[in-house]
Amino acid sequence: MKAILVDDEPLALIGLQKALESEISDIDIPAAYSNPKEAIAGALAHRPDVVFLDIHMPEVDGLKLGRQLQAVVPGVEIVFVTSYDQYAVRAFELYALDYIMKPIQMKRLNKTILRIREKLDFKQSLEQKETNSPLICCFNHIRFKLPGMSPQMVKWRTSRAQELFIYLLHHRARTINRSVLLEMLWPDAEETKAVQSLYTTIYHIRQSLKTYKMDMISVDSGGEEAGYRLDIGEARVDADVWEYELKQLGIVDASTVDDYERVLSMYEGEYLRHYEYIWAEHERERLRLLWLYHMNMVSEFYVKEAMLDKAVQVNRQIQLMSPDEEDSYFSMMKLYHAMDNKPAVEEQYALLKAKVEGELELPVSDHIAGWYEHWRSLAYR
Repeated sequence: MKAILVDDEPLALIGLQKALESEISDIDIPAAYSNPKEAIAGALAHRPDVVFLDIHMPEVDGLKLGRQLQAVVPGVEIVFVTSYDQYAVRAFELYALDYIMKPIQMKRLNKTILRIREKLDFKQSLEQKETNSPLICCFNHIRFKLPGMSPQMVKWRTSRAQELFIYLLHHRARTINRSVLLEMLWPDAEETKAVQSLYTTIYHIRQSLKTYKMDMISVDSGGEEAGYRLDIGEARVDADVWEYELKQLGIVDASTVDDYERVLSMYEGEYLRHYEYIWAEHERERLRLLWLYHMNMVSEFYVKEAMLDKAVQVNRQIQLMSPDEEDSYFSMMKLYHAMDNKPAVEEQYALLKAKVEGELELPVSDHIAGWYEHWRSLAYR
């Protein structure tokens, strides 16, 4: 594992390096920077697997630097180190792998290290799997796709078999304690009956996998008390493939924009959109934000290149996929203004008002309403 460290406090850098080297026998830390402005060149020179990056630095916005690092070293993982917990949500919106609080606690650092190893192992396994291997589709519905065939909707024996399979898939390669599964699926049942129901449900899942010729997927027991884990074998998961390919693209420019459009089009809908499982919400939102962030990058590229029709197309896709995103309507208003299309500006504002005020029962953001009123005062005078 190769890592570089960035923190404007030299003592914090020394402490983090010692902590990492004491816990990870195979870690290589070729550089540690107290001057964050040197981090981009250092990342390009050393091509690390992971960057440990302080968020709050006097001269540099750590979140912005994280975006730059991900752009110049596609696929690099970011772990933010911070004294300010309010940055955590923004950090994950940047798609950081993890964040840890100062002062660093070894127990928490070990969890981060485990996540890094899991991510690096996943990347390696994904690279080794053949592109014509079976695919598990998770965007919108769960579907199975065998090589050379269209995706098949999966008909489960029971709703609990469906939820148990999807839950194990969501936590694939991790053993889920039996008590967690019993509490989730049979919270009110007597334990003996719940255990028997669990065994029966696992059997139904295995039979369904055979029916759809997805036998490479196995549900393994870690022992009577340990629980169960799902091993997908040579199969791939579309959400994994999509995220991996997206993170390899780097900066949006004329040489990469077509690849960006191709990969972003693979996002066919929200992760497990048609299943109301609370435990899937975080991952669903994370992947949606990842898609939205890169769609906006593509839109900004087209605007910069004066390709306004292409930028409009991108924002229409955003509206179709995420109709509650105010910024997509605002972007469309500004684009149509630049194209001198007054009716389209009016239409976008009307759509926004209907969505925000009519459906969500919220006011349109002040900065958007202010822009619109100013535009209208000039457009119709």
